[in-house]
Amino acid sequence: MMEKKYAEDELLSLSGIQHFRFCKRQWALIHIERQWEENLRTTEGHFLHERVDDPFLRESRGDVVISRAFPLVSYHLGLYGVADVVEYTRSEHGVSLPGYEGLWKMQPVEYKRGKPKIDERDEVQLCAQAMCLEEMFDVRITTADFYYNEIRRRVHLKITEELRTLVISLADEMHDLFKKGTTPPAEKSQNCKFCSLVDVCVPKLTKKSVSVRKYVDKHLKDACAGDL
Repeated sequence: MMEKKYAEDELLSLSGIQHFRFCKRQWALIHIERQWEENLRTTEGHFLHERVDDPFLRESRGDVVISRAFPLVSYHLGLYGVADVVEYTRSEHGVSLPGYEGLWKMQPVEYKRGKPKIDERDEVQLCAQAMCLEEMFDVRITTADFYYNEIRRRVHLKITEELRTLVISLADEMHDLFKKGTTPPAEKSQNCKFCSLVDVCVPKLTKKSVSVRKYVDKHLKDACAGDL
């Protein structure tokens, strides 16, 4: 039995681990300060997921069974959420599936609006989903899939020990910051132009190395110089 590190009222949103890997400040603005801004990317993402998420739909395609909007929880990671799709394929080492004969191997599939990223923000989210399923059903999941809408194909993910360790580390850090109610300072980067919260975050104003007073003084001087 896996260790239960977190109680029910301590659970955090699993989808937040993707935000956290992308930018810890963005995650804190959304999940601690409860701020959110819509942009084209998030709107398209919602539209794509609405087409996927139907908690009452289960499809059979030969030796594959598809379950949508699958609830997830891990008390070891302290995360809860929903998998877009969980696929079941026949396997001698699988689990029983109500209404179907035999044993079935589980694999999460995550639908994404864009294309594969250069960092691990998508990978940690999908790995966390797999780890939730492992805890819930006492199974071992070694692979998972993304479906990227922009390139319209699947991308395979191997659930490695290194990726699992990263997920555990990120989840623990999320819980630590959440308990402290701490919003990390901004670290301006190229990612800022893709962030839906850039106007809320104000990275130039909140960057650790720049004080608010210096920022305001500089812009007051610039404004006065422009009036001359």
